[in-house]
Amino acid sequence: MTAFFTRCWRNARPDLAAALVCACLIAGLLHPAHAESASAEFTQLRVERMVDGVFLSAVVKFDLPPSVEDALLKGVPMFFVTEADLFRDRWYWADKKVATAQRQFRLAYSPLTRRWRIATSSGPVSASGPGVALSQSFDTLTEALMSLQRLSRWKIADATEVEPGSRHNVELRFRLDVTQLPRPFQIGALGQSDWDVSATAFQRLAVEPEK
Repeated sequence: MTAFFTRCWRNARPDLAAALVCACLIAGLLHPAHAESASAEFTQLRVERMVDGVFLSAVVKFDLPPSVEDALLKGVPMFFVTEADLFRDRWYWADKKVATAQRQFRLAYSPLTRRWRIATSSGPVSASGPGVALSQSFDTLTEALMSLQRLSRWKIADATEVEPGSRHNVELRFRLDVTQLPRPFQIGALGQSDWDVSATAFQRLAVEPEK
């Protein structure tokens, strides 16, 4: 039986053999022997209504799952998305969404320089960087994650989008966006608990703006 598989492997087309090797490597990254579920949470959440808009500050705490870190070290970038929605209360119907804001982060490791890079944008971040508002480099993964996890005075709505005298709520969400991964990783990561890094929080907005 062993001799049969050996002959088949030798006679296999090079492109099929390469595809099989790639599939095995990806399977090893996406399905580690000891998978652990990741959890995230928002702390130090503060929403401020100022005369010029609504600003949000928070820290999202999470541990990077071993499978995700292993993929990063192999050159696969990871994408994280933070979204904030502002809702106005309506007693007669569902609350109305009056504003939305988004930040996307691309975390990548360069084996050549041994440095970590985070690109930040209000929209999708590609490898070439169109639309990137900020790009930073770090010596360690710990430093890069500390930068990614902190939101400081992020403007999520203009003052004109807040109706005077009405009650408003903010919904804040954070997640590792596996839909932006290379296609083979998307197939294996979707539904896997060790690739689920996400958090949600809600905050009531003050009725009167701070001076």
